Amino acid sequence: MIEAPHYTSAGSKRNSAFALPAEYYDGTVNEPVLHQAVRVFLNNQRQGTAATRTRSFVSGGNQKPWKQKGTGRARQGSTRAPHWRGGGTVFGPQPRDYRTEIPRKVKQLARRSALNARAREGALHVIERFAFRRPKTAQLAGLLDSLGLDGKVLVLTANGDQNVYLSGRNLPTVEVMPYAQASAYDVLWSDAVVVEEGALTGVMPEPLPDEPEAEEAPAPRKRASAAKTKAKAAKTAKATKAAKKSATKAAKKAAKKPAKKSATKAAKKPAPKKKKGKK
Repeated sequence: MIEAPHYTSAGSKRNSAFALPAEYYDGTVNEPVLHQAVRVFLNNQRQGTAATRTRSFVSGGNQKPWKQKGTGRARQGSTRAPHWRGGGTVFGPQPRDYRTEIPRKVKQLARRSALNARAREGALHVIERFAFRRPKTAQLAGLLDSLGLDGKVLVLTANGDQNVYLSGRNLPTVEVMPYAQASAYDVLWSDAVVVEEGALTGVMPEPLPDEPEAEEAPAPRKRASAAKTKAKAAKTAKATKAAKKSATKAAKKAAKKPAKKSATKAAKKPAPKKKKGKK
C-alpha cells in the first residue's frame, strides 16, 4: 500500500497519511510505455508547417552559366542546382502531418505508470478539498507555499472547479485540470502533484455554504473640488445679476406704459362742444 501526505483545505498537514487506492496505485511503472506516450504527445503537438524550396522554387538559373565545351570547366546547366550557392535544397522538410495514434489501453497504462512514479517518489500530495468561493490567485499561491512545493506543480481537482482553474491560470509554473483529464505527459511534466481527496475516493465535495452578506455602508458623499465650487458660485452670481437686470427692465417698462396711455387718451379726447344759448 502506498501512502501520500494528507493536508487540510487550509494547507496544514494531518497526523495520518492518506492511503492511496490499492487497485490503481500498486507501484508498477512501465517505462517503455511512458516513453511511447510522451513521444506520441509531443508528435501530436507539431504543426508540420516546415518547408524548404527545391530547385524548382528558386528564382533564376534559366540559362547555362557557360557553354558546354571548350572552357575546361565541368559542364553546368543551372546556377540553381543543389550544389550551387543559392541553389535549391535536396530532401528538405516539407509540410506533413505528424499525428501519431496510440491504443487507448496503452495510454491508460502510461497515465497509471506516471501517477505511480510520482507516488513512489513522495511527490503526490492529497488535499482534503479546495475551498475557493471565488477565483483568487493569491489564495492558491499561498496554499502551495504552505505545502512547501516549489517548481512545476500539477493541481488535479475532483470535479473541475472553475474557481481553482481561474486562480491558477496566471501562475506560470502551475497547471490546473480535472483529475480524469490528466495525461501521462502532464504528470511527468510536473515536479509535484496535488490531488483533491474526492478524486481518489469518488466522493464529490459538497458545495461551500454561502457567505453571510455584509450590510452595505452608504457611499460617502463626494466632496466638490474648489474649482467646481468656484465655478458654481460664479454661475449663481451671473444668474442673479441677469434676474435683477430683467426685473429692473420690466419695472421701467411698467412705469412708462401708463403715462403714454394717459397722454394718448388726452390727445385723442375731442374738445367739448359749446352749447348754443337761447336768444
